[in-house]
Amino acid sequence: MKKRPKVFVFLLLMLAHLVNAQTAVPYGNNLQAGHYYNVGDAKIYYELYGKGKPIVLLHGGLFGYIDEYEFLIPKLAQTHQVIAIGTRGHGKSEIGTKAFSYQQLADDAFAVIRSITKDSVLVLGFSDGGITGYNLTATHPELVRKLVAIGSPQRSADRVLSVQEEGKMTPERLDKMAPDFVKSRKAIMPDASRWSELLDKLDVLWNQPTFISDAAIRQIKCPVLVMAGDKDPYFKTEKVVETARIFQHGTLSIISGCGHVVLYCNFPAVWEAIVPFINKPSKS
Repeated sequence: MKKRPKVFVFLLLMLAHLVNAQTAVPYGNNLQAGHYYNVGDAKIYYELYGKGKPIVLLHGGLFGYIDEYEFLIPKLAQTHQVIAIGTRGHGKSEIGTKAFSYQQLADDAFAVIRSITKDSVLVLGFSDGGITGYNLTATHPELVRKLVAIGSPQRSADRVLSVQEEGKMTPERLDKMAPDFVKSRKAIMPDASRWSELLDKLDVLWNQPTFISDAAIRQIKCPVLVMAGDKDPYFKTEKVVETARIFQHGTLSIISGCGHVVLYCNFPAVWEAIVPFINKPSKS
């Protein structure tokens, strides 16, 4: 009986931006900022904001999209070029034909980033985006100068609730839980008939026993900020601490009183943790 309230709280937080979105910048569906890059089997959608050193935003899975960074983008764009990437199958990005894996999502991100800049980048990822960030940084150490990973476990066993306990996200279940969300996402998908296929691919992605190995994490030399809410059902607090300690240069931030979606639960606290990490000079 405990799993359902947590899922609904997650949905409510992720959809909070829809309440007053009419006057906001249409992040994730912005004709003035939107672009596509073909990674071979899919066109990946991304948006560009601001000028300066590039910072890449990788959003969460299924419920997440570029618009989850609506509070963060305008602040970061004051001092950085913000590259907000839509994960394949999410929003306006095509699903493609390849199987979903976090390494595949990292490969997509790398291709998009290198089509925009040859500079090194700072990467900020939430949930699935953070896991993608782990893989991107481990595979391309020359690319990522700093990484912020929010609510991003290393393996499925790090979760308070297992994928099996929470239950598979089927089209029927989502239609009952969040019909407005489903409608809004399908409205901007390149091919809404593949919605069910997307959910099946994500189910396989989430059921991998390991998202990234300890050995791969230990190879990461850049500074890494690992952040999560102390009530996150998707990332046990003790595992957040363990993960931060595995990195050569790991920093830990626990947001008190928050669950998974800390960006909406307590954005000021998240921002206060991110700013000094971003601004602190890296050791050469």
